[in-house]
Amino acid sequence: MGRGQEGGPGDISLEGLKRIQIECAKRVVKVDDFDSVETVGGMDLTFEKIDENPTRAWASLVVIELKTLKTVYNLVVEDTVTFPYIPTFLAFREMPLLLKLYERAEVKPDVYFIDGQGIAHPRGCGIASHFGVETGEVSVGVAKTKLFGYYKDPDRKRGSYSYLKYRDQIIGAAVRTKEGSAPIFVSTGHRISLKTAIDLVLKTSRYRVPEPTRLAHNLLQKVRRNTLF
Repeated sequence: MGRGQEGGPGDISLEGLKRIQIECAKRVVKVDDFDSVETVGGMDLTFEKIDENPTRAWASLVVIELKTLKTVYNLVVEDTVTFPYIPTFLAFREMPLLLKLYERAEVKPDVYFIDGQGIAHPRGCGIASHFGVETGEVSVGVAKTKLFGYYKDPDRKRGSYSYLKYRDQIIGAAVRTKEGSAPIFVSTGHRISLKTAIDLVLKTSRYRVPEPTRLAHNLLQKVRRNTLF
């Protein structure tokens, strides 16, 4: 995704943005393309006024050690988001701030969990895939809600999952990270297989949401409260 795509509503050509997403999907690597994983980072965003545009926004990165699930690094950046919210075009709203966060981070994890979709997207390239393709990093889409496709509810036992499909093609999985809790939706972002993505999500989950993105979310809420109130 080129950075020039972050303009206001008058600059939007949805057909043009769709073409960018389709080209991005062609570049996604859906197999494990790395040696080992020692650290996992979670990325999340929050907005001062989610229904307004432009609005002030914050993005956070929390990096944890896979072995202990302890935080080894965190960072928050702030900027103004000018691209409007349009369903299935989330990356064009959030990517500029995620890239700013990525570039400023002094610690780069082996894998990035992004609060959003990877290939489980109508055009095969949600924000986690956009981020991975743009930066070349290993990325996983970890979403709290389903955007696209169909699935059968997995068994209630922790670790159970069922495949998320579209036209009989597997595009992700509904994963039970906590017994009795609603599943989360995991999909390949870039340079990782779905099997490994699910395994990493389960290894990093103490609660429903995996620790990297849960801690990134909590950090943002703290910063937002301290800034606005």
